[in-house]
Amino acid sequence: MTNLRALSIHWLTATGAVFAMLALLEAARADWPMMFVWLVVAFAVDGVDGPLARKYDVKHNAPRFDGVLLDLIIDYLTYVFIPAFALFQSGLLPGWPGWLAIIVVTFASALYFADTGMKTKDNSFAGFPGCFNMVVIVMFAIAPPPPVILAIVLVCAVAMFLPLKFIHPVRTERWRLLSLPVALAWTFFAGWAAWVNFDPQSWAHWGLVVTSLYLISVGIVQQIVPEAAA
Repeated sequence: MTNLRALSIHWLTATGAVFAMLALLEAARADWPMMFVWLVVAFAVDGVDGPLARKYDVKHNAPRFDGVLLDLIIDYLTYVFIPAFALFQSGLLPGWPGWLAIIVVTFASALYFADTGMKTKDNSFAGFPGCFNMVVIVMFAIAPPPPVILAIVLVCAVAMFLPLKFIHPVRTERWRLLSLPVALAWTFFAGWAAWVNFDPQSWAHWGLVVTSLYLISVGIVQQIVPEAAA
């Protein structure tokens, strides 16, 4: 029974590939809200499968499948590849800036996802963790000018290789009592914003921006503020 439970966690992780395909099909039809709905579902699965994998010790009880590798494959699809496609194909970033963005994002993210030093001792990420799904959905929600979008995307790509810390809302223990609810709120606001077709009057946009700013900056703040003082 224990082995079956552990194996079922791999099955849960693998559903992310299905949600990625559903998101890609919606992107091919230019139904961006539904594409993001499926990406948010995949994001939610990614948030729960890790704790379950550790609880049931999948490395010991279901060793045939490499859960870390499986997770990275799906994360590249849902965090990088499909959002980059959406950014380009939607027209938010037309012309050469769009080409530059998708080339930089996919190339840099491939290197980052293969970086053996991407995790810090406190289970945070060393450098921006390639969460372009979070970046792009905010771009869809607030629709800034193309030069601003390009600048944000390029800064995030460069930040993947800078000595900056970005938290994992579940695994980074410091301030987790705040970070985890904020991450859950981000998931809610992202789904809400997509569901209402990114209506500019929706309060979801404000929630999405505020929670995104927290999640992207709190790790850097932790680097600045010594843990003893905190």
